[in-house]
Amino acid sequence: MKNSSPIKFWNPYSKKIEEESVYGDRALRLLYETSIGQRLSEVLSSSIFSKLYGGFQNSPLSRSKILPFIKNFHIQTEEFETGPFRSFNDFFSRRFLPGRRVFCKDDLPAFAEGRYLGFDKVTSKMDFPIKGDSLNSSKLLGDADKCQPFAGGPALIARLCPVDYHRFHFPDDGDVVDRWKVEGRLQSVNPVALRWKGDVFITNERQITILKTKNFGLLAYIEVGAIFVGKIIQTYVGNHFKRGDEKGYFLFGASTVIILGEPGKFFIDPLILKNSLAGLETFVRLGDRVALSKGVK
Repeated sequence: MKNSSPIKFWNPYSKKIEEESVYGDRALRLLYETSIGQRLSEVLSSSIFSKLYGGFQNSPLSRSKILPFIKNFHIQTEEFETGPFRSFNDFFSRRFLPGRRVFCKDDLPAFAEGRYLGFDKVTSKMDFPIKGDSLNSSKLLGDADKCQPFAGGPALIARLCPVDYHRFHFPDDGDVVDRWKVEGRLQSVNPVALRWKGDVFITNERQITILKTKNFGLLAYIEVGAIFVGKIIQTYVGNHFKRGDEKGYFLFGASTVIILGEPGKFFIDPLILKNSLAGLETFVRLGDRVALSKGVK
């Protein structure tokens, strides 16, 4: 394999750079760091394959995977609901216990728990870790007419690993004003895959919701499908939502949530912005600040 460097990220809670524990690391690197694997990944990226695999994770037979997963990846089970879990997917989409996560009140909170990249303005010249064309609003939304409010605006990318909490939430009070789906493949969203295939975000299947929020204007809220993700489930009901309300969740697999904003409506947290420009993701807990409403504090 040509590139087997570890995946590293900044953890502000431990105040140090940490190395990511990757579920299925060897298989992932074989798929995306070898020529044979890359050809195979094109076959495995079909939605049919991922849904079949997801079907197994949803079956009672998959329950035997839960305890080894908890042990191998040091899952802090005391933070989550205790089950009983009917399948690995049931465990995978577990909720936090009440009070374990609190949403900040004034600024833009983390809408998912994961590793964040943030940019105050997306440009085509961006190269690493995300190519600018992969965050082009027109390509991401799949609709040139609906992308206009977000041209030249900020972007936040939350990458969820299999070991993370896999539900995603609304970042503010507001209303859903539009929604649609863009069909596509289901490649991995892991940095290992992005090094080989940088256009994943605009070629993978996506679910898109336009939000009119109280404090941050219009937001394009984009859930990106990924390899082995059996399904993206939307759990919200109606068009009105409150800050912190659950929007939905991913079934088994690692995936990504992207938010695009209007220019000047919010400003990426300085630490996340600095790390992002250096090609380093920042781990953020659900509800903690990821952007400011009025510039640098």
